[in-house]
Amino acid sequence: MHEPGSSLPRRKSFVLLDRDGTVVVEKNYLTSIDQLVLLPNAVKGLQALARAGCGLVIVTNQSAIGRGLISRMELDRVHAELRDMLRTEGIPIAGIYYCPHLPAEQCACRKPRAGLAEEAATELGFDLRNSFVVGDKPCDIDLGRNCGAKTVLVRTGYGRQYETEGLSADFVVDDLLAAADVIIDYTCKDQSHQPH
Repeated sequence: MHEPGSSLPRRKSFVLLDRDGTVVVEKNYLTSIDQLVLLPNAVKGLQALARAGCGLVIVTNQSAIGRGLISRMELDRVHAELRDMLRTEGIPIAGIYYCPHLPAEQCACRKPRAGLAEEAATELGFDLRNSFVVGDKPCDIDLGRNCGAKTVLVRTGYGRQYETEGLSADFVVDDLLAAADVIIDYTCKDQSHQPH
């Protein structure tokens, strides 16, 4: 399910962000606007990525819909509020893509399956192999692998727990600000090897 954002110019790199535990505080089924709290350094990290020319997309599993904890309309309101919070800080979100299904439904859109990422890439016109997936759970890192993207595990949310359990990503960092640093550094190095 996609909630379209404003149309943006084609970007060289896109960053696919998990929502809960990566951008906002993990609430174990966030179901209302008043539970929306941005994580420390999330704004600074997203601002840095936006300034660097990266497109920003949120890709999130929201089985709370399938569990009857929140309606699609209520989730749309939560995401509209999140967009407004970030827009106020100068951070454009190109799109929010979510899976409403229960794990048992075996849908194509639930992370780590690549359905939502592929939908975003098609609609927004970017190459997943030239992108980054940032998140705090195995499904995020596996999504990146399934897409051919670089993976960044943040230690916010459940990330520190999964790092301790041996979850392997291309980069492991403390938060979104540190993630922005490694993405920008990697992107600049990658572009320096491109023919002019």
